[in-house]
Amino acid sequence: MSMNRIVILMLLLFVIEGAIMPWIIPAGFGDRIIPHFVFVIVLYSALYGNRHQALMLGAGFGLLQDIVYYGHLIGGHFFMMGLIGYFTGVLLERKRVTVIMALTVIGFACIVYDTALFYIYKVFRITDAAYAWALLNHILPSLFLQLAFALACYIPVRRIFESRSKALPDSEEE
Repeated sequence: MSMNRIVILMLLLFVIEGAIMPWIIPAGFGDRIIPHFVFVIVLYSALYGNRHQALMLGAGFGLLQDIVYYGHLIGGHFFMMGLIGYFTGVLLERKRVTVIMALTVIGFACIVYDTALFYIYKVFRITDAAYAWALLNHILPSLFLQLAFALACYIPVRRIFESRSKALPDSEEE
């Protein structure tokens, strides 16, 4: 699949996580669960594509999230989504990734992503909440949604990125 189709898929997920998911999430959890479907696709790009592709997708869609949803601090999502996508690709570059390993990496990366964003907001005094409260009320409930989404879209997304990496010659891949 071409990069244009991957970007269109991620734009569709971006719209879904911002426009449709608030209607689907129950009213009691609406302010607690924050979907990061685009970030999950960036991690799949790092696991089954390559690290440079994950960096570009993460930085691009992170900046889009900063501008559209989180206008009070531009750059947090841009930086963290690109950085975590790149380092995930570096750590697992030449390894065969199974479904359990992919879900573990995605779960750990989502916790790191939300934790880093929490501390960035804490440094710039956008939030004054304690980390334990944020972990129990925001990070862990959101983690379950991200893992459910990652499991539901594992096979199609893996096929998309593996077919893309097989279609590219070795000289273009790096």
